[in-house]
Parts: sequence; C-alpha cells; structure tokens
Amino acid sequence: MSGYRMMMLGPPGAGKGTQAKRLAQELEIPHVSTGDMLRDAKRRDTELGREAAEYMNAGKLVPDEVVIGIVAERLEQDDAAQGFILDGFPRTRPQAEALTDMGVELEAVINIEVSDEEVVRRLGGRLSCPECGAVYHKEANPPSQDDVCDKCGNRGLVTRDDDRPEAIKQRLASYHRQTAPLVEFYEQRGVLEAIAGEAGPDEVTQEILDRLAD
Repeated sequence: MSGYRMMMLGPPGAGKGTQAKRLAQELEIPHVSTGDMLRDAKRRDTELGREAAEYMNAGKLVPDEVVIGIVAERLEQDDAAQGFILDGFPRTRPQAEALTDMGVELEAVINIEVSDEEVVRRLGGRLSCPECGAVYHKEANPPSQDDVCDKCGNRGLVTRDDDRPEAIKQRLASYHRQTAPLVEFYEQRGVLEAIAGEAGPDEVTQEILDRLAD
C-alpha cells in the first residue's frame, strides 16, 4: 500500500502520533506532525514559536492562520508528493475547508476513539525530552534510565505544560468543541474510519491497515 493522503483524528492522548509513525513506515509516506513543527519553533524561540507557545502552554489551540501556513509549506515539499499522514491538522472545520481550498483531498481519515478518562490517565503520566522531543510514559513506556532520554541521552525529562491536569481539561474541552465536529465533516465525504483506540498499539495498527486494505 502506498500513495495515501490521510490524516489522524481523535482526542489528545489517543495515540495519533504513535500510529502515524507506524503507518508512515508501513506505507512509505511522510508523517506530517504539526505539533512537532510547532514545538520545534517554540524551542528555537522564533517569532512563530513565541506566538504558538502562548496558546500551547494554556492548553489552547494555535490559531488557524499560523497552522495553515506551516502545513501549506510542508505539503509542497517533494517527499509529500506521493502521499502523507497529517497528524494534528486539521483540527477545526475552517482548517479542513482550508485544506480543501489548497486542492488537497484526503482519501482516509482515521478516527481513533478513546474515552476522556483514558485520555487523562495517559497524558497525566507522559514525559517529554526538551532536547529531541521524544515522548515517554511513566507506566506504559518509561525510559530505560530514570529521567534520561533513550534517544539523545539528555538528562531531565519534563512534563509538558500542556500535559498538566488543568491544561488536559482545557485540551479536551477544545477538542470536543472544535475538533469533534470534523467526524461529521469527513463522514459526509465517505472517508472516515472509526478505530477503537483503547486496545494495544499493535492491535490498533493492524486494525487500521486492515481497514485501508478493504
């Protein structure tokens, strides 16, 4: 399988990033993560990064015009010509309409369904490396050594501001208000695939691949 133009949909903590990376490798198409791009801009303290940080630290969505500009530039790169997996965009109906206006028609939208309670449990135990962006979980996926990143060796893993309890509640509220309506948007276009996201990662990956093969 190759050549898919697709996106991941689901609440924060549903495993969209994990599944997108697995699918990108399996389908040999790039994983386009707006979250990674925004966090990189924040770490580098660019003008965009400072603007995005104000929203991200409060658990709010970054304004459409900022995200749309980043994604538009990314999809013009050569490696996205044969397909891509969007992760973190679109998050609102205006963003979805902007994607269509760019001439981008998605062929599959994977909606990973996870309860609010499971989201809080997952995100509450998440740790991130401030140097390379690697993500761990205190219970499900701890680093090999306490407080040390397996990928880059940085000592000092952190709980991101948007993974703290109040920010998690804000993120879920934003998701239900702004992002969940995309389910109907893509159902009407006949490209939505609902996937139960509380199973193990391997089972979720296989379910997605099975659906794409149908």
